[in-house]
Amino acid sequence: MYTIANELKDKIVYLNKVLSEKYSQVLSLDEMFLREFIEENVGPIRKVNKLTEEELAYYYQKGGILGVDGSRNRVGGAYPHFVEIYQGLAKSTIYKDKPIYKADFYSPLYDEKGEFPIEDSIEEEESIRNRKLSTIEIEAALEGIRQLKPYAVIMDGSLIRYDIESFTRWMELRRECEEKDIILVGVIKDIKTSIIGELLKEDKELNIEECFHDRELLYGMLEYGEMISIHGEVTKKAKEGFSSLFMRSSKAPTVIGMDLLDSQKKYLEEMARLVLTLTPEDGRGVPLWIDIVDSEVKISDKMIRGLLESYLDRQILEMLFISERDKRTL
Repeated sequence: MYTIANELKDKIVYLNKVLSEKYSQVLSLDEMFLREFIEENVGPIRKVNKLTEEELAYYYQKGGILGVDGSRNRVGGAYPHFVEIYQGLAKSTIYKDKPIYKADFYSPLYDEKGEFPIEDSIEEEESIRNRKLSTIEIEAALEGIRQLKPYAVIMDGSLIRYDIESFTRWMELRRECEEKDIILVGVIKDIKTSIIGELLKEDKELNIEECFHDRELLYGMLEYGEMISIHGEVTKKAKEGFSSLFMRSSKAPTVIGMDLLDSQKKYLEEMARLVLTLTPEDGRGVPLWIDIVDSEVKISDKMIRGLLESYLDRQILEMLFISERDKRTL
């Protein structure tokens, strides 16, 4: 018999063939050529060192670092019978016993304007959900700044996300950081840009047809501790008021991205050194403090189920948010 397993194997073999052909151009690029191309067209490649003990002591005296992250989880079935819970956390490296949590929820069955719920498009619903998550992260950061007065704030993800998804609250956070001279940093674990790829494709002499992502092109190309300070004219983020870099912050071959406010561009290398210092060499490139915040802000399935079972009427819970499949596990 020709089993499903054999069919899946054939499909994966085919996928491997397609991807190998697609990325043959990337894999065949000479590393020295690519480094020279990046330095000429994207930005300088520099090696940065970790902060010294004296510099770390200075950070402590100036208020430490505030890590900010958010989490979401949902329970229920198909639209509109679900509820999604959001939680944001700001946690200081100095005041570890003073975590700042913010929370919100979204359900199509509830309209904040007091109107009867109507069916949103997929795009509208996703926009609402993203705005909720971004807003509680910003609110956690704002309260952390006001209460704990940190030297710098590290947020999990690109800063441009907040500008797009929660503009008004984002501008409040931006102004407050600029007025109080608090450095605001976004650390991007999974970069999705194609700055280098677009420039390679535009170069007619290279005859590269595909537009590859920066994650693919930079894989294993930078040495540990090297960063690329990206020229403002080649990144769309510059138009929105940000300065950016790529960096290999661990021994893993992948790179991360970092965003700063353009008004704080002078701190770009300093923040790269900070992130390098806070990131385990054998880790995945993310500052340990962000991983700690991430683990503490997570909303588990057990947590969300426990909250709903404790504070929603049983009839409401089963009628609106528990599918027949889920009832088997109750």
